Amino acid sequence: MRRWRPRVPRLPRTRKGRRRLVRAVVAGCVLALLPGAWLRLVTDGRLHTTADVPRTEVAVVFGAGLWDGEPSPYLAHRLDAAASLYRAGRVEVVLVTGDNSREEYDEPDAMRAYLVRHGVPDGRIVSDYAGFDTWDSCVRAKKIFGVDRAVLISQGFHIRRAVALCEEAGVASYGVGVDDRHDLTWYYGGAREVLAAGKAALDALFEPDPRFLGPREPGVERALAGAR
Repeated sequence: MRRWRPRVPRLPRTRKGRRRLVRAVVAGCVLALLPGAWLRLVTDGRLHTTADVPRTEVAVVFGAGLWDGEPSPYLAHRLDAAASLYRAGRVEVVLVTGDNSREEYDEPDAMRAYLVRHGVPDGRIVSDYAGFDTWDSCVRAKKIFGVDRAVLISQGFHIRRAVALCEEAGVASYGVGVDDRHDLTWYYGGAREVLAAGKAALDALFEPDPRFLGPREPGVERALAGAR
């Protein structure tokens, strides 16, 4: 019985064929790097720390997973930064945006509870239960919650993408990148951003509708009115 063997691609035998292969590889590398370059270009000068970020009415915190119903360490660090900005008087309202696509998984409510435990009044927190990805969160912040200007809070490897997409969605944005220990999760997040940058470029180009849009919600407006 003849044994099947996988076919291994052969390199071009001619000099012309090898040149074409090299050009194709170079072109592929350039295309892969373009979205990352775009993110750096459009976010230049818009990244800050909690100490120097401009005073803004609204902070947006993006979900980053739950562990046994509680914010993951990465998400907790984002929420710590938001609480710090609130206590310092640099923001008045915190919009928490995350995944609640399943009854047993509720990022926004877990984020709200964490913020309340860390000194942010419940009335100053607004929940977006349909922030299924960064683009959805940014579009909904603008179209559903009426946010025109915001401080965005995430990890350093994600913050440029968040700022770029919210800018494209019509939210004038400042980014605060939270520092974290560079563990395996950090490096995974950084590697994932290479692919995510490509999706972000497509989102900015085609501006797809969010997975769920829904009616306008007055939560941010009411929270700001209460703050005043």
